[in-house]
Amino acid sequence: MDRRGLFAGAAAAGTLALATPAVAQGALPEVRWRCASSFPKSLDTIYGAGEHVAKRVAALTDGKFQIRVFAAGELVPGLAVADAVQTGTVECAHTASYYFVGKDPTFAFDGAVPFGLNMRQNNAWLQAGGGREMLREFFNGYNMVSIPAGNTGAQMGGWFRKEIKTVQDLSGLKFRVGGFAGNVLQKLGVVPQQIAGGDIYPALEKGTIDAAEWIGPYDDEKLGFNRVAPFYYYPGWWEGSLNLSFYIARAKYEELPQVYKDVLESACRDSTIETMAKYDVQNPQALRRLIAAGTQLRAFPREVMQACYKASFELYDETAAKNAAFKKVYDHWRAFRDSQYQWFRVAESGFDNFGYFMQAQEQQQRR
Repeated sequence: MDRRGLFAGAAAAGTLALATPAVAQGALPEVRWRCASSFPKSLDTIYGAGEHVAKRVAALTDGKFQIRVFAAGELVPGLAVADAVQTGTVECAHTASYYFVGKDPTFAFDGAVPFGLNMRQNNAWLQAGGGREMLREFFNGYNMVSIPAGNTGAQMGGWFRKEIKTVQDLSGLKFRVGGFAGNVLQKLGVVPQQIAGGDIYPALEKGTIDAAEWIGPYDDEKLGFNRVAPFYYYPGWWEGSLNLSFYIARAKYEELPQVYKDVLESACRDSTIETMAKYDVQNPQALRRLIAAGTQLRAFPREVMQACYKASFELYDETAAKNAAFKKVYDHWRAFRDSQYQWFRVAESGFDNFGYFMQAQEQQQRR
């Protein structure tokens, strides 16, 4: 046998022996966690982001670290999962942080904020731009660790029972909308409603609410909103991307061996990529089906978008003036956003917009 091949084989075997026995030979503990999701099982992609983490963690630890995911309502209501982690009812939760802006509006930055960052930009801020470091201190105050675990990308503006043509059409509108966006829209006369996903359809059907936003075509089609509201608006300016999070009780997180912490980080990052890929495949197909079934696609008028933009940044300034935690994160986020927008206008937007224009021209010519 070639000596170099022999040494290479021995080295590889030695590396494998060092890499796997720590888990396989029982040197690390058995860990069993319960995870409360904010989402129903019927929404297989967003709920599945939490299950993906659980499966990857189990696979990477030879089954020693097990996380069992429970759908919204199985252990606790979907909007109560943060409290469940804090009180020790569960060890962790999979959720969207903007559900908890009632506790503190700073939560929104871990999920989505109006006229914020797209998926790429948000991921850059959290993973490499200092965003997680900025949020870590805030979550420490709630005895929780938050790890990004999934993303929906840019969302739709929602389903409306009547058309929105002017800013005045927003006045008195009862709108199911999550997070900080509800506070923004309230400045324009909207009556925001915080309703969990599974309860939106009956509220819209009965007229208890006039409009509702959820995620995008794939999930919205599953929930049947097109059957009770004809107008489908875009874009969801309050969610240029929605980062999903794994909330973990800090004491439980600190008990983990470092290798389990690393595995959890890896699984959560993998879930983000997987979830975004699935939505990018599923949403175009679902939107075509919805339009074919009679859905009327509408863009929010520029006048409405501009009014919402102005109201958003007024509210940021008002909130920062009275909330030190919010101001600290907002100042960092705003500077990062400004830098990202300058760059994306040059390369990404230039490339994307030209391609979209040419593809539209080609479609016209083929008709």
